[in-house]
Amino acid sequence: MKRFRKPHLILAAVLMLTSGALAGCQPSNTTNNNNNGNNGNNGTTYKISDYYPFTANLKTVYEGQGNEFASKTEYVDYIKGDKIQIRSDNGGTVSARVLQNLNGELVQLNLKDEIYYKQDMTAETAAQNIVLLKEPLKTGTNWTLPDGSKRSITGTDVSITTPSGDYKALEVTTTYADSSVTKDYYVLNKGMVKSVWSQNGTEVSSSLKEYVTDAAYTSIIRMYNFQVTTTDIQTVYKEIQGSLKTNEEIKDVFQKNFRQSLGAGTGTSPVISINTVINSLSVKPDESIAYVDFSGQFVSEMNAGTTKETGVLRSVVDTIGKYYGVDKVIITLDGGPYSSGHIYMNPGEYFTTNYQGEKKVTTAP
Repeated sequence: MKRFRKPHLILAAVLMLTSGALAGCQPSNTTNNNNNGNNGNNGTTYKISDYYPFTANLKTVYEGQGNEFASKTEYVDYIKGDKIQIRSDNGGTVSARVLQNLNGELVQLNLKDEIYYKQDMTAETAAQNIVLLKEPLKTGTNWTLPDGSKRSITGTDVSITTPSGDYKALEVTTTYADSSVTKDYYVLNKGMVKSVWSQNGTEVSSSLKEYVTDAAYTSIIRMYNFQVTTTDIQTVYKEIQGSLKTNEEIKDVFQKNFRQSLGAGTGTSPVISINTVINSLSVKPDESIAYVDFSGQFVSEMNAGTTKETGVLRSVVDTIGKYYGVDKVIITLDGGPYSSGHIYMNPGEYFTTNYQGEKKVTTAP
Protein backbone atom coordinates (compact mmCIF):
# COMPACT_ATOMS: atom_id res chain seq x y z
CA MET A 1 0.00 0.00 0.00
CA LYS A 2 1.46 3.31 -1.02
CA ARG A 3 2.05 5.78 1.76
CA PHE A 4 2.63 9.50 1.92
CA ARG A 5 6.14 10.36 0.84
CA LYS A 6 8.07 13.03 2.73
CA PRO A 7 10.52 15.27 0.87
CA HIS A 8 13.96 13.81 0.28
CA LEU A 9 17.10 15.56 1.38
CA ILE A 10 20.42 15.09 -0.40
CA LEU A 11 22.26 14.22 2.81
CA ALA A 12 19.99 11.29 3.58
CA ALA A 13 20.19 10.08 -0.01
CA VAL A 14 23.99 9.97 0.15
CA LEU A 15 23.84 7.88 3.33
CA MET A 16 21.36 5.51 1.72
CA LEU A 17 23.65 4.98 -1.26
CA THR A 18 26.43 3.80 1.01
CA SER A 19 24.47 1.90 3.67
CA GLY A 20 24.54 -1.88 4.01
CA ALA A 21 23.19 -4.99 5.69
CA LEU A 22 24.87 -6.70 8.62
CA ALA A 23 25.81 -10.25 9.47
CA GLY A 24 23.84 -12.48 11.79
CA CYS A 25 26.14 -12.56 14.83
CA GLN A 26 25.31 -10.68 17.99
CA PRO A 27 26.89 -7.21 18.40
CA SER A 28 29.53 -6.81 21.08
CA ASN A 29 32.10 -4.30 22.29
CA THR A 30 35.03 -5.87 20.50
CA THR A 31 37.72 -5.29 17.91
CA ASN A 32 38.36 -7.33 14.80
CA ASN A 33 42.08 -7.73 15.58
CA ASN A 34 42.85 -7.00 11.95
CA ASN A 35 45.74 -4.57 11.68
CA ASN A 36 46.20 -4.35 7.94
CA GLY A 37 42.79 -5.22 6.48
CA ASN A 38 44.30 -7.95 4.34
CA ASN A 39 46.38 -10.37 6.39
CA GLY A 40 45.04 -10.79 9.92
CA ASN A 41 45.71 -13.34 12.62
CA ASN A 42 47.43 -16.54 11.43
CA GLY A 43 48.08 -14.98 8.02
CA THR A 44 44.38 -14.82 7.12
CA THR A 45 43.55 -13.02 3.91
CA TYR A 46 40.19 -11.31 4.24
CA LYS A 47 37.65 -11.07 1.46
CA ILE A 48 34.61 -8.88 0.96
CA SER A 49 32.41 -11.70 2.21
CA ASP A 50 34.22 -11.46 5.56
CA TYR A 51 33.40 -7.78 5.91
CA TYR A 52 30.03 -7.91 4.15
CA PRO A 53 28.44 -11.34 4.65
CA PHE A 54 25.03 -12.01 3.09
CA THR A 55 22.73 -13.04 5.96
CA ALA A 56 19.10 -14.09 5.54
CA ASN A 57 16.22 -12.93 7.76
CA LEU A 58 18.19 -9.98 9.12
CA LYS A 59 16.69 -6.76 10.44
CA THR A 60 19.03 -3.87 11.26
CA VAL A 61 18.20 -0.58 12.92
CA TYR A 62 20.37 2.52 12.49
CA GLU A 63 20.27 5.59 14.70
CA GLY A 64 20.63 8.86 12.80
CA GLN A 65 22.09 12.18 13.83
CA GLY A 66 22.06 15.47 11.95
CA ASN A 67 19.13 14.72 9.64
CA GLU A 68 15.62 13.34 10.16
CA PHE A 69 16.11 10.74 7.41
CA ALA A 70 19.42 9.41 8.70
CA SER A 71 17.64 6.93 11.00
CA LYS A 72 16.43 3.83 9.21
CA THR A 73 15.42 0.20 9.51
CA GLU A 74 16.60 -2.36 6.97
CA TYR A 75 15.59 -5.90 6.01
CA VAL A 76 17.14 -8.49 3.73
CA ASP A 77 14.45 -9.21 1.14
CA TYR A 78 16.31 -11.61 -1.14
CA ILE A 79 19.61 -13.46 -1.42
CA LYS A 80 20.11 -14.98 -4.86
CA GLY A 81 23.59 -16.39 -5.40
CA ASP A 82 26.06 -13.51 -5.42
CA LYS A 83 23.33 -10.88 -5.11
CA ILE A 84 21.44 -9.44 -2.14
CA GLN A 85 18.40 -7.16 -2.09
CA ILE A 86 17.92 -4.87 0.89
CA ARG A 87 14.83 -2.90 1.91
CA SER A 88 15.41 0.40 3.73
CA ASP A 89 12.77 2.51 5.50
CA ASN A 90 13.98 5.94 6.67
CA GLY A 91 10.58 7.33 7.64
CA GLY A 92 10.29 9.35 4.45
CA THR A 93 10.30 6.58 1.87
CA VAL A 94 10.98 2.88 1.47
CA SER A 95 13.68 1.96 -1.01
CA ALA A 96 15.16 -1.29 -2.30
CA ARG A 97 18.69 -1.78 -3.56
CA VAL A 98 20.51 -4.72 -5.10
CA LEU A 99 24.20 -5.44 -4.39
CA GLN A 100 26.49 -8.00 -5.97
CA ASN A 101 29.71 -9.50 -4.60
CA LEU A 102 31.64 -10.60 -7.67
CA ASN A 103 35.26 -10.60 -8.84
CA GLY A 104 36.61 -8.88 -5.75
CA GLU A 105 34.10 -6.02 -5.79
CA LEU A 106 30.91 -5.25 -3.87
CA VAL A 107 28.79 -3.32 -6.35
CA GLN A 108 25.45 -1.54 -5.99
CA LEU A 109 23.57 -2.51 -9.16
CA ASN A 110 20.24 -0.78 -8.61
CA LEU A 111 18.47 1.52 -6.18
CA LYS A 112 14.73 2.17 -6.43
CA ASP A 113 12.64 4.52 -4.33
CA GLU A 114 8.99 4.28 -3.27
CA ILE A 115 9.04 0.48 -3.07
CA TYR A 116 6.22 -0.21 -0.61
CA TYR A 117 5.78 -3.78 -1.82
CA LYS A 118 8.08 -6.80 -2.01
CA GLN A 119 9.33 -7.88 -5.43
CA ASP A 120 12.53 -9.60 -6.50
CA MET A 121 14.73 -7.15 -8.45
CA THR A 122 17.92 -9.22 -8.44
CA ALA A 123 17.54 -10.32 -12.07
CA GLU A 124 16.99 -6.80 -13.42
CA THR A 125 19.57 -5.11 -15.62
CA ALA A 126 22.06 -3.03 -13.65
CA ALA A 127 21.51 0.73 -13.86
CA GLN A 128 24.22 1.99 -11.48
CA ASN A 129 27.34 -0.19 -11.01
CA ILE A 130 28.62 1.75 -7.98
CA VAL A 131 31.54 -0.05 -6.30
CA LEU A 132 31.18 0.02 -2.50
CA LEU A 133 34.15 -2.19 -1.59
CA LYS A 134 37.12 -3.39 -3.61
CA GLU A 135 39.80 -5.97 -2.88
CA PRO A 136 42.51 -6.11 -1.71
CA LEU A 137 41.06 -4.86 1.57
CA LYS A 138 44.04 -2.82 2.61
CA THR A 139 44.90 0.85 3.06
CA GLY A 140 45.52 2.54 -0.27
CA THR A 141 43.15 0.52 -2.45
CA ASN A 142 41.25 3.14 -4.43
CA TRP A 143 38.81 3.50 -7.31
CA THR A 144 36.67 6.07 -9.14
CA LEU A 145 32.85 6.06 -9.12
CA PRO A 146 30.72 6.61 -12.26
CA ASP A 147 30.10 10.27 -11.28
CA GLY A 148 33.83 10.93 -10.90
CA SER A 149 33.89 10.76 -7.10
CA LYS A 150 36.98 9.17 -5.54
CA ARG A 151 36.66 6.26 -3.10
CA SER A 152 39.46 4.52 -1.20
CA ILE A 153 40.26 2.38 1.81
CA THR A 154 41.80 4.82 4.29
CA GLY A 155 42.17 2.61 7.36
CA THR A 156 41.84 -0.98 8.51
CA ASP A 157 41.88 -0.70 12.29
CA VAL A 158 39.93 2.48 12.95
CA SER A 159 38.21 2.87 16.33
CA ILE A 160 34.52 3.82 16.10
CA THR A 161 31.61 4.05 18.50
CA THR A 162 28.00 3.11 17.77
CA PRO A 163 24.91 2.60 19.97
CA SER A 164 25.50 -1.16 19.58
CA GLY A 165 29.11 -1.05 20.77
CA ASP A 166 32.69 -0.01 20.04
CA TYR A 167 34.54 -1.55 17.11
CA LYS A 168 37.74 -1.63 15.11
CA ALA A 169 36.68 -1.07 11.52
CA LEU A 170 37.71 -0.94 7.90
CA GLU A 171 37.31 2.71 6.86
CA VAL A 172 36.24 3.61 3.30
CA THR A 173 36.36 7.30 2.34
CA THR A 174 34.51 8.89 -0.58
CA THR A 175 35.29 12.44 -1.75
CA TYR A 176 32.70 14.11 -3.97
CA ALA A 177 32.99 16.95 -6.47
CA ASP A 178 31.30 19.37 -4.05
CA SER A 179 34.04 18.63 -1.46
CA SER A 180 31.68 16.67 0.77
CA VAL A 181 33.06 13.47 2.25
CA THR A 182 31.49 10.19 3.34
CA LYS A 183 33.25 7.71 5.61
CA ASP A 184 31.80 4.19 5.80
CA TYR A 185 32.89 1.71 8.44
CA TYR A 186 32.80 -2.07 7.97
CA VAL A 187 33.49 -4.54 10.77
CA LEU A 188 34.77 -8.07 10.28
CA ASN A 189 31.89 -10.60 10.35
CA LYS A 190 29.35 -7.82 10.95
CA GLY A 191 29.14 -5.62 7.84
CA MET A 192 28.66 -1.86 7.77
CA VAL A 193 28.06 -0.40 11.23
CA LYS A 194 28.42 3.31 10.59
CA SER A 195 28.31 5.91 7.80
CA VAL A 196 29.23 9.59 8.27
CA TRP A 197 28.70 12.38 5.71
CA SER A 198 30.35 15.75 6.30
CA GLN A 199 30.73 19.09 4.54
CA ASN A 200 31.87 22.51 5.82
CA GLY A 201 31.41 21.54 9.46
CA THR A 202 28.02 19.86 8.97
CA GLU A 203 27.83 16.16 9.80
CA VAL A 204 25.15 13.54 9.28
CA SER A 205 25.57 9.97 10.50
CA SER A 206 23.80 6.61 10.63
CA SER A 207 25.09 4.22 13.31
CA LEU A 208 24.12 0.66 14.13
CA LYS A 209 21.75 0.54 17.07
CA GLU A 210 20.46 -3.02 16.96
CA TYR A 211 19.88 -5.97 14.70
CA VAL A 212 17.65 -8.96 14.90
CA THR A 213 18.28 -12.35 13.35
CA ASP A 214 15.44 -14.62 12.20
CA ALA A 215 13.36 -11.50 11.54
CA ALA A 216 10.58 -10.99 9.01
CA TYR A 217 9.48 -7.87 7.17
CA THR A 218 5.92 -7.11 8.22
CA SER A 219 3.37 -4.86 6.57
CA ILE A 220 -0.36 -4.24 6.76
CA ILE A 221 -2.19 -5.80 3.81
CA ARG A 222 -5.80 -5.10 2.90
CA MET A 223 -7.57 -8.30 1.83
CA TYR A 224 -10.75 -7.69 -0.14
CA ASN A 225 -13.81 -9.91 -0.40
CA PHE A 226 -17.51 -9.39 -1.07
CA GLN A 227 -20.96 -9.92 0.31
CA VAL A 228 -23.88 -10.76 -1.98
CA THR A 229 -26.85 -8.46 -1.38
CA THR A 230 -30.41 -8.71 -2.76
CA THR A 231 -29.49 -6.41 -5.64
CA ASP A 232 -25.71 -6.40 -6.03
CA ILE A 233 -22.43 -7.15 -4.27
CA GLN A 234 -20.89 -5.22 -1.38
CA THR A 235 -17.11 -4.79 -1.41
CA VAL A 236 -15.64 -5.49 2.02
CA TYR A 237 -12.13 -5.84 3.39
CA LYS A 238 -10.07 -6.79 6.44
CA GLU A 239 -6.57 -5.65 7.27
CA ILE A 240 -4.06 -8.39 8.06
CA GLN A 241 -0.40 -8.37 8.99
CA GLY A 242 1.74 -9.97 6.33
CA SER A 243 5.15 -11.30 7.38
CA LEU A 244 7.80 -12.23 4.84
CA LYS A 245 11.26 -13.60 5.51
CA THR A 246 14.16 -13.55 3.06
CA ASN A 247 13.20 -15.07 -0.32
CA GLU A 248 9.56 -15.55 0.72
CA GLU A 249 7.01 -14.24 -1.79
CA ILE A 250 3.90 -12.11 -1.29
CA LYS A 251 1.95 -14.37 -3.64
CA ASP A 252 1.97 -17.06 -0.96
CA VAL A 253 0.41 -14.68 1.55
CA PHE A 254 -2.33 -13.81 -0.92
CA GLN A 255 -2.92 -17.44 -1.86
CA LYS A 256 -3.32 -18.47 1.78
CA ASN A 257 -5.77 -15.68 2.56
CA PHE A 258 -7.77 -15.95 -0.68
CA ARG A 259 -8.43 -19.59 0.27
CA GLN A 260 -10.35 -18.56 3.37
CA SER A 261 -13.12 -16.14 4.26
CA LEU A 262 -12.48 -12.90 6.08
CA GLY A 263 -13.68 -14.60 9.27
CA ALA A 264 -16.76 -15.62 11.21
CA GLY A 265 -19.59 -13.11 11.11
CA THR A 266 -18.32 -11.30 8.00
CA GLY A 267 -20.69 -12.98 5.57
CA THR A 268 -17.83 -13.82 3.21
CA SER A 269 -16.57 -16.99 1.56
CA PRO A 270 -13.15 -18.03 0.23
CA VAL A 271 -12.26 -16.21 -2.98
CA ILE A 272 -10.43 -19.21 -4.49
CA SER A 273 -10.65 -22.96 -3.99
CA ILE A 274 -8.14 -24.89 -1.93
CA ASN A 275 -6.69 -26.34 -5.15
CA THR A 276 -6.21 -22.99 -6.88
CA VAL A 277 -2.60 -21.86 -7.05
CA ILE A 278 -1.12 -18.44 -7.75
CA ASN A 279 1.57 -19.33 -10.28
CA SER A 280 3.14 -15.88 -10.40
CA LEU A 281 2.57 -12.31 -9.26
CA SER A 282 4.42 -9.15 -10.28
CA VAL A 283 4.05 -5.46 -11.04
CA LYS A 284 5.28 -3.00 -13.64
CA PRO A 285 4.99 0.29 -11.76
CA ASP A 286 5.86 2.39 -14.81
CA GLU A 287 2.77 0.98 -16.52
CA SER A 288 0.66 0.97 -13.33
CA ILE A 289 -0.18 -2.67 -14.06
CA ALA A 290 0.03 -5.73 -11.82
CA TYR A 291 0.05 -9.25 -13.22
CA VAL A 292 -1.32 -12.38 -11.56
CA ASP A 293 -1.39 -15.84 -13.10
CA PHE A 294 -3.67 -18.47 -11.54
CA SER A 295 -3.89 -22.19 -12.14
CA GLY A 296 -6.94 -23.29 -14.15
CA GLN A 297 -8.84 -24.25 -10.98
CA PHE A 298 -9.42 -20.53 -10.40
CA VAL A 299 -12.26 -20.81 -12.95
CA SER A 300 -13.01 -24.55 -13.08
CA GLU A 301 -13.63 -24.74 -9.31
CA MET A 302 -15.26 -21.33 -8.92
CA ASN A 303 -18.79 -22.74 -9.34
CA ALA A 304 -20.14 -19.25 -9.77
CA GLY A 305 -22.78 -17.36 -11.63
CA THR A 306 -22.19 -13.92 -13.04
CA THR A 307 -22.73 -12.09 -9.73
CA LYS A 308 -20.35 -14.25 -7.71
CA GLU A 309 -17.74 -14.26 -10.47
CA THR A 310 -17.84 -10.47 -10.50
CA GLY A 311 -17.31 -10.46 -6.74
CA VAL A 312 -14.38 -12.89 -6.96
CA LEU A 313 -12.66 -10.92 -9.70
CA ARG A 314 -13.18 -7.61 -7.91
CA SER A 315 -11.77 -9.08 -4.68
CA VAL A 316 -8.62 -10.27 -6.46
CA VAL A 317 -8.14 -7.07 -8.44
CA ASP A 318 -8.74 -4.74 -5.50
CA THR A 319 -6.44 -6.72 -3.17
CA ILE A 320 -3.55 -6.87 -5.63
CA GLY A 321 -4.07 -3.33 -6.89
CA LYS A 322 -4.07 -1.91 -3.36
CA TYR A 323 -0.90 -3.78 -2.41
CA TYR A 324 1.09 -2.56 -5.40
CA GLY A 325 -0.50 0.90 -5.56
CA VAL A 326 -1.77 0.42 -9.15
CA ASP A 327 -5.24 0.58 -10.69
CA LYS A 328 -4.92 -2.07 -13.42
CA VAL A 329 -4.54 -5.83 -12.96
CA ILE A 330 -4.13 -8.45 -15.68
CA ILE A 331 -5.42 -11.90 -14.67
CA THR A 332 -4.27 -14.93 -16.64
CA LEU A 333 -4.89 -18.67 -16.33
CA ASP A 334 -1.81 -20.87 -16.72
CA GLY A 335 -0.29 -18.18 -18.91
CA GLY A 336 -3.32 -17.62 -21.13
CA PRO A 337 -5.96 -14.84 -21.11
CA TYR A 338 -8.73 -15.06 -18.53
CA SER A 339 -11.72 -16.93 -19.88
CA SER A 340 -14.87 -18.28 -18.25
CA GLY A 341 -18.43 -19.00 -19.27
CA HIS A 342 -19.32 -15.35 -18.71
CA ILE A 343 -16.20 -13.23 -19.18
CA TYR A 344 -13.54 -13.42 -21.88
CA MET A 345 -10.42 -11.24 -21.87
CA ASN A 346 -8.09 -10.56 -24.78
CA PRO A 347 -4.31 -10.88 -24.37
CA GLY A 348 -3.06 -7.82 -22.46
CA GLU A 349 -6.57 -6.74 -21.45
CA TYR A 350 -6.82 -5.72 -17.80
CA PHE A 351 -9.35 -5.33 -15.00
CA THR A 352 -9.49 -2.07 -13.04
CA THR A 353 -9.78 -1.57 -9.30
CA ASN A 354 -13.08 -0.40 -7.84
CA TYR A 355 -13.21 0.60 -4.19
CA GLN A 356 -16.54 2.42 -4.38
CA GLY A 357 -18.65 1.76 -1.31
CA GLU A 358 -15.99 -0.43 0.32
CA LYS A 359 -16.58 -1.38 3.95
CA LYS A 360 -14.26 -2.70 6.62
CA VAL A 361 -15.54 -5.82 8.40
CA THR A 362 -14.71 -7.27 11.79
CA THR A 363 -14.81 -10.89 12.83
CA ALA A 364 -17.23 -12.21 15.42
CA PRO A 365 -15.79 -12.68 18.94
